[in-house]
Amino acid sequence: MGGGVAAGKGRARVARWLPVTPAVALLLLFLAGPIGYCVWIAFTDTQLTGASGSSFVGLDNFRRAFADGDFRNAVVLTLVFTFLSSIVGQNTLGLALAGLMRAASRPVRTVAGAVVITSWVLPEIVAAFLLYAFFRREGTLNVILDWLHLPSQNWLFTLPILAVSFANVWRGTAFSMLIYSAALSEIPQDIKEAAEVDGASGPRRLWHVTLPMIRRSIGTNLMLNTLSTLSVFGLIWAMTRGGPGNRSQTLPVFMYDQAFVNSLIGYGTAVALLLLLVGALFSVVYLRLMRMEV
Repeated sequence: MGGGVAAGKGRARVARWLPVTPAVALLLLFLAGPIGYCVWIAFTDTQLTGASGSSFVGLDNFRRAFADGDFRNAVVLTLVFTFLSSIVGQNTLGLALAGLMRAASRPVRTVAGAVVITSWVLPEIVAAFLLYAFFRREGTLNVILDWLHLPSQNWLFTLPILAVSFANVWRGTAFSMLIYSAALSEIPQDIKEAAEVDGASGPRRLWHVTLPMIRRSIGTNLMLNTLSTLSVFGLIWAMTRGGPGNRSQTLPVFMYDQAFVNSLIGYGTAVALLLLLVGALFSVVYLRLMRMEV
């Protein structure tokens, strides 16, 4: 009797796993497999120079990265780019737009939402060329400044990391706006009315009522925006190619230069793993903050 029950439980367990078996197999083949291969490549001296083979070099690629001044510069610029364009730019502007659009009339919400979302759905390369045309020496921004009799400059040369950060804010704010619009719509009206009756001003209601109630949405938005910003490549490559010099060379651009310009596939893959580690650290921080009590 006991053997029959155990066999029945075993068949039930197999039946539960059977429907997801194809999905698990595909994940192992197309996700876990390439990741494992990249991890192996990071510990070798593989190159794109037509060499007949590669050899295992252990942690040499990672030691080389931490000793490389250009790598350290890329880490700093990546953190600056992420902080300016994601944590401050997209997050703050998205929340502000969501709040303003809830207070605006329907026609204003429709037009503003269409404009903001259009910048989000544009392909990254199209958005990059639009912002390149805006910031270049003969671009739209300098034309406006000349018309206002204000000094103009070559923004992509003098302030390249700020230019690409602004471009990323312009392109990605719509995502934050949509998340915060949904979160604000879930706040009970009676709570806001009670705060008004108690005499709380607008800033106090925002700080003590609105932000605590959408805390989880803020954490989710910050985590998703940060991870997507860390991997931004096409926008920066099309606008500045990491230049002038290396003044806008974030980690994805540095990784591409090492792997495909300098033909150092092993070194470039090691940099990619370090970038993955940075993203994981940000994720851990955000998840811990989201579990904290208000």
